[in-house]
Amino acid sequence: MNDLAHAYLDAVIDEQTHIKPSEPAQSVTQSKKSLKSVALVFLGGLAVAAAVRAYVNWQATESLHQYTSELMQKSVLVTQAKPGAVTQNIRLPTTLRGDSEAAVYARSTGYLATWHKDIGDFVVKGELLAVIDTPELEQELAQAVAQREQINARLQLAQQTLTRWEQLGARNGAVTEQDLAEKRSLLQQANADLAAADANVRRLQQQQEFRHITAPFAGVITRRSVEVGDLIRSAGQELFAIAATNPLRLTVWIPQAYAQQVHVGQEVKVELKEQPGTYFTATIERLAGGIDPRSRSRQADLVLQNPDDQLLPGAYAEVNFQLSNTTNALVIPPAVLFVNSKGPQVVVLDKDNRVEFREIKLGRDLGREVEVLAGITAEDILVVSPSDQLRAGEIVEPRGWGG
Repeated sequence: MNDLAHAYLDAVIDEQTHIKPSEPAQSVTQSKKSLKSVALVFLGGLAVAAAVRAYVNWQATESLHQYTSELMQKSVLVTQAKPGAVTQNIRLPTTLRGDSEAAVYARSTGYLATWHKDIGDFVVKGELLAVIDTPELEQELAQAVAQREQINARLQLAQQTLTRWEQLGARNGAVTEQDLAEKRSLLQQANADLAAADANVRRLQQQQEFRHITAPFAGVITRRSVEVGDLIRSAGQELFAIAATNPLRLTVWIPQAYAQQVHVGQEVKVELKEQPGTYFTATIERLAGGIDPRSRSRQADLVLQNPDDQLLPGAYAEVNFQLSNTTNALVIPPAVLFVNSKGPQVVVLDKDNRVEFREIKLGRDLGREVEVLAGITAEDILVVSPSDQLRAGEIVEPRGWGG
């Protein structure tokens, strides 16, 4: 305790213990000392209590400051880029089709008399499928034949008439050249009428042959759409559908990102959902020479051998392409991307967890991942789903991400 405090205590003690005439001087001195000791102890306690109180207040202030800082600090999910796969496996949907497929229609009008083949039956080219009864066509053919005979009779008469007139003209000149020209014209007209009648008869005869519905090629009947007695109109109703089942054909549309990685003759695997784990080998037979601007994909036609007719045309299948990755790129989840007016960016954390915005160059969109050709390394810490409130240089708290 400083001198000022001692002097103050002395003055207080002197006032409280002023000397009475009857008290000895030694007793007064001892009383002063006792009071001074008590006062000193009391002041010391007050000083200790003040110091303790100040320390407690400082601790509370520091705790509040630390708690506030923790609340103000942002936490972010982080991840890292990883190298792209050496090979890529893409699966594309397709439908199995016959090597040749056709819907069979009638070329004549009538009633279905009989059908000889049903769905699932195998047929060879030219085999009879059904017969149509065409009474009206038969009547038209009979009428056309009769008209042909009439025209032929006129032709014979015109020929004979011309021959007689030519003889008369050569014998005595009784026939003029005008008369001979008219007879020759009648003969030419009769020849033309006969040719037209012959063509009409052949047409009706050919239509009558169309009464017999035959298979255009060897295959299996996939649909039968008529019953006996149905009215059949020429090119109006489908009668049968036929498909050649060996080989089968497939058409797939390859996305532009992989269009340059396939080639004619390449073998691919085909899988059906109802036969999991069983793969069939198909071969790329043709490739389109360009990218379809509407779908941004390239058409590929594949051939799949089906010697035992195990696979059915019309079935849904998936084609599995094993493609080599020709680019040395990193891949990141799409949630890492931050796109603004400057283009695609990512948010990177340095060693002190400070935020840095970095521009990147993107490659192919692989669906669940995106290729990055430049801008980051595999060691960079990337922020997942970066908020618009992040600022460059800001310190954040990183947390792991399960993606």
